[in-house]
Amino acid sequence: MFRAACFGMFVAACGGASPGAKAQDAVTELNVNARFGRMEIAIEGVAVKERDAFAKRHKAWGGAIRIADVEVAGLRMRGEQEADVTVRVAWYRVDEHELRNTVVRQRWEAKGGWRLVGEERTEGDMGLLGDEVKPGPVSAPKPQAQFRTIRIGGGGGDMDER
Repeated sequence: MFRAACFGMFVAACGGASPGAKAQDAVTELNVNARFGRMEIAIEGVAVKERDAFAKRHKAWGGAIRIADVEVAGLRMRGEQEADVTVRVAWYRVDEHELRNTVVRQRWEAKGGWRLVGEERTEGDMGLLGDEVKPGPVSAPKPQAQFRTIRIGGGGGDMDER
């Protein structure tokens, strides 16, 4: 038993984790750090040539945009050096307080460690990754009550309907 435990610790210390497990760790670390606004740490998990674009896409995170939750919904290995990752993000604009959901596809490569090499919105609300959101048509204000208010009294016995 003791030998098995020692062997397990030795394998873990020597990097015996599978490429998928290493990818999962890198993906989780980057997305959790980005969620909590630790961009200086998150960007370390981004490929050097992608860092400026990543910083631009995530510029509003922690400011105008707040991330409520991040879920790594799927990781598909493409060989041992590439992975496609699906991330679900729940977020809101601080000036609107309406919870939005966006699904992002991330592309990762294992070149000198797992690094994010690209990401794009695949479904859900726009605006999370710096994409331009055009305002929709302005609608009439919603009524304050579901039913009309009828006031009784206030004078000659007539009902006052509002």
